[in-house]
Amino acid sequence: MTPFHGFLLTAVLALSACATAGPPRLGADGKPLPRVYMIQPGSEGAVQYRLLDSVNALRAARGAVPLQLNSQLNAAAATHSRDMAVQNRPWHFGSDGSSPIDRVRRAGYSGMMLGENISETFETELETLSAWMADPTTAAVVVDPAARDLGFAWYQEPGGKLWWTMITGG
Repeated sequence: MTPFHGFLLTAVLALSACATAGPPRLGADGKPLPRVYMIQPGSEGAVQYRLLDSVNALRAARGAVPLQLNSQLNAAAATHSRDMAVQNRPWHFGSDGSSPIDRVRRAGYSGMMLGENISETFETELETLSAWMADPTTAAVVVDPAARDLGFAWYQEPGGKLWWTMITGG
């Protein structure tokens, strides 16, 4: 894949996340009010595969092999997303003192845990992925050439705040 094709693919992914449902609502200051991204019940698989496809497109542009979703890593990610919400802080340690490696082992993953990205936001999974790619440390987790498996999950509070967790393993 040429650099131009990689740029084009990234641009298409970014633009696809920008679809709007009408004109933005304006606040008293005349500025657009933020939209809350609510994940509808039953759309969990669609959200996971949308992120997986985007991650694999970014990896392909860098010559890395595609990842596959792993149910054990998904379970570890879901547990951590919920725990971050309970703690009300985005960080890599569980309320019980567990590390990402501990959580992956508890979930029964037999491979090696390679990286974990987390986020506390009201943004979509693709906007969150874009933010991760803008930071060299979290981007390295996404495109790690040793990775083969992906776990991705979230917890959404009633008010819309999302706690995202992405785990890679190999």
